[in-house]
Amino acid sequence: MDTIIGKILLIGTFFYAISANAQSRPKTYQLQSPDKKIKIDVAITDKITWAVSQENEPLLRPSLIALHLNNKVQPGVNPVLIKQQIKSYNDLIVATVAIKNREIINHFNELKLDFKGGYSIYFRAYNDGVAYRFETHLKDLNIEVLGETADFNFNGNNRVFWPQEENKEFLSHFESLYKDSVITAFKPTQHAALPMLLFATNGTKLLVSEADLYDYPNLFLFGTNGNSLKAGFPKVIEESLPVRDRGIKITKLANYIATTSGRRKYPWRTIAICRDDKELLVNNLTYKLSTPSVLTDTEWIKPGKVAWDWWNDNNIYGVNFKAGINTETYKYYIDFASAYGLPYIMLDEGWTRTTTDLLNPSKNIDIQGLINYGKSKGVGVWLWTLWEPLDKDMDKIMALYAKWGAKGIKVDFMARAEQYMVNFYERTAATAAKYKLMVDLHGAYKPVGLNRKYPNVLTYEGVRGAENNKWSTEITPTHNLTLPFIRMAAGPMDYTPGAMINATKKNFSIVYSAPMSMGTRAHQVAMYVMYESPLQMLADNPSNYLKDSLCTSFISRIPTVWDQTIALEGKVGEYAVIARKNGNKWYISGMTDWNARSFKTPLPFLDLKKYKMEVLSDGVNASRHAADYKLSSSTVTATSTVDIRMEKGGGWCAILTPVE
Repeated sequence: MDTIIGKILLIGTFFYAISANAQSRPKTYQLQSPDKKIKIDVAITDKITWAVSQENEPLLRPSLIALHLNNKVQPGVNPVLIKQQIKSYNDLIVATVAIKNREIINHFNELKLDFKGGYSIYFRAYNDGVAYRFETHLKDLNIEVLGETADFNFNGNNRVFWPQEENKEFLSHFESLYKDSVITAFKPTQHAALPMLLFATNGTKLLVSEADLYDYPNLFLFGTNGNSLKAGFPKVIEESLPVRDRGIKITKLANYIATTSGRRKYPWRTIAICRDDKELLVNNLTYKLSTPSVLTDTEWIKPGKVAWDWWNDNNIYGVNFKAGINTETYKYYIDFASAYGLPYIMLDEGWTRTTTDLLNPSKNIDIQGLINYGKSKGVGVWLWTLWEPLDKDMDKIMALYAKWGAKGIKVDFMARAEQYMVNFYERTAATAAKYKLMVDLHGAYKPVGLNRKYPNVLTYEGVRGAENNKWSTEITPTHNLTLPFIRMAAGPMDYTPGAMINATKKNFSIVYSAPMSMGTRAHQVAMYVMYESPLQMLADNPSNYLKDSLCTSFISRIPTVWDQTIALEGKVGEYAVIARKNGNKWYISGMTDWNARSFKTPLPFLDLKKYKMEVLSDGVNASRHAADYKLSSSTVTATSTVDIRMEKGGGWCAILTPVE
């Protein structure tokens, strides 16, 4: 369970009984961040708007907010304010599973506005972001939410990294490519997933997303051909037809987006605010706004690395048996994992008798024998499932997997974001926790805080990751340097790094069964520090890893959770340098796009000890042969400056161990 240590200061409470629209001018209320640099202005007339500024520079112009219910109460429409209250909070969150930081300062001011009819709106101002949410406390036990107004009126034609979506029914794997453009370029018919990054006119970075999403659909944003964006939501699916074993064709939608309790809090609408690009690498706004852990026993939750089969197509070699989805192949994976101290292997799609029969293994898989073999070698087993057959018999399936001794489940192909699917995520997390199973959500929307409430949810896909190298040329170093600033700011991402066949831009080719990556070997290794995922894959096949034991050994020493994270350098889509601490060791990672770069990086975050610094960096010929790397070591202290040099599409990774 999360530990929360802190204090609450009541700043002021005021009571009203006046309809704001009865007054000659809007009634305004202000809230400042603790450092007084960020300000929220709320205006109430016959509607409610909020605006955001930073040091008197407008970031968000007055923007309309409202809920639309099948109820005489319409939150945000003709509001009558009864009471306002401002509180200051200063907490210390101690994370159960540490993603960016083990300890997170949760310092914010909160304005609560209570309105006639039984609803409230909360506004929060942090030093690194703002948020608001509705709360209803209606007499009706159940209500229909017909829609929600959540406008974002920006101060100009802001630059935007637009997470492109195409399906008008919001059926998607949410694996965004980010179109670098301006917001006026997008029409009312074009929508985007979240998080979305915009650059304010003063250069400040604004990352729009949501948090604490339960029993409600995901938020999407639509263009307007202007400086504004408008909210859109998937409607409740009433009828559909199956498409093969993992898709649907919607045949009937409801006229509402949710049916829910009349007494509840709604998701936070969030904007992370960062002066510099690199601040996005350490922003924790989504986590801070999310429900604390509800699990009291978490000792069984063990993050770590996974030897994964699917990306490499079980294409192992140098063995005396036929490779494939069979017991012998997975014993080979277990032997490899054990040799390098990897705590898990994954049995991906194909291990069950059929993709919809999740209770019986394939005739070529001795699942109990494999799990027992793994246990004897200190290696746990994760099992893949399709979401819908899991949904139909969840308790029975998870009880069986727990009885076998499995450690976790990878749930796949949800590819939806409406209310039912959001509820499925939480039901999966809660049932898995009941049976002490960890969870990896694939074919998933972005993190919205479920992993804080249920820390057994270790990671999410919702990212256009390495798997796409099997069929496209989209996973470029530029894309890889966009993800940490946008998608990763929402929460952990299962990108699945670790490609051992690496290629320059000129030499890259698509090979489904023996895939490669763009960029250098060091670029891939650096991902293990740069990319946050408490469950981190080794995506290539064990035969390739065994062939290069030096590189594999280096990767195996990198942890998957972090006590502290410091952003050193960063520019969206171009480069990033980051330092992370786990225990008494530090890890430094650098990645670059198709431009070679170098940084002189001081190490003032180190303590007074000497450190042995072991580096895996681009080899002298990496610009010609991308797999070329070199290993080196030196002694450094807090007064040292490190020369980080990266070739085109390159990387740099260091492990710093205190010298006793």
